[in-house]
Amino acid sequence: TLARLLPDPPRVAVLETPAGFELNSATVAGRVADFLRTRLQNYSPRVDVIPARKRGSAFSPDNPEILNSLLDANLIFMGPGSPTYAVRQLQGTLAWDILRARHRLGATLVFASAATISVSAWVLPVYEIYKVGQDVHKLPGLNLFSDFGLPLSFIPHWNNAEGGADLDTSRCFMGMERFAQWCDMLPADHTLVGLDEHTGLIIDFEKDECTVSGVSSVSLVRECDPEIFPAGKVFPLRELGDFKFPESPGHGISPAAWDLVANAVHPDGESLSADAQVLVDARQKARAAKDWA
Repeated sequence: TLARLLPDPPRVAVLETPAGFELNSATVAGRVADFLRTRLQNYSPRVDVIPARKRGSAFSPDNPEILNSLLDANLIFMGPGSPTYAVRQLQGTLAWDILRARHRLGATLVFASAATISVSAWVLPVYEIYKVGQDVHKLPGLNLFSDFGLPLSFIPHWNNAEGGADLDTSRCFMGMERFAQWCDMLPADHTLVGLDEHTGLIIDFEKDECTVSGVSSVSLVRECDPEIFPAGKVFPLRELGDFKFPESPGHGISPAAWDLVANAVHPDGESLSADAQVLVDARQKARAAKDWA
């Protein structure tokens, strides 16, 4: 569905960061890239892996030399790994600001598994609680949707049943009892998005709507009270909160990141010129006024 909406050809960047602590993180990201090449083969995609694994290393998310393919990507993917690791490695970095800048300029962002949790306002530390045995707690996330005035968090594997009859692994392996404790810690003005297995939520800013995609349902949880939207359901973006566009396309993004994206040479050989920037600003104002014409 998303591939048909992308410019031709799709330029895909797979950001390796969530799995960057794994010794085989390149293999993990490479498998994702191979999967996308196969699934999108009819669109002749360019698929690149961005090995932004760890701060302070040659593969730092602040190293511009490894981020080139992010600069003109029109689809950026992050997936499995550790949500808390992803937050620690990406928060405030050049890679994260470039991702946000590309999104402001029209790129599609796709998150799965750990990455879905990491972009939340509040992160569920799955491994730390489920495997290490730490007390139930919440941690600040990358808070992607704060750019749009939305205090949103995400929980994938919402209806997970891998534990069978003996172990409740729903709510991303937390189980209902521990999840209820975590949910009680969230602010009152917060919205939680629970994503069933093999189910996603397409958030379309231009159409001002959300679509439940996949085989099951999505739950919007406010004050721990869920509202369920089945697959195929389309609902207004305002269901997620008081949505608003940033004051300007580059608002809240570091000048260094914005300049890199704006001056990147695209496949047509041109950069985002001053004239194009005027058009971007005009589109931003139109969106803010909800003028979709």
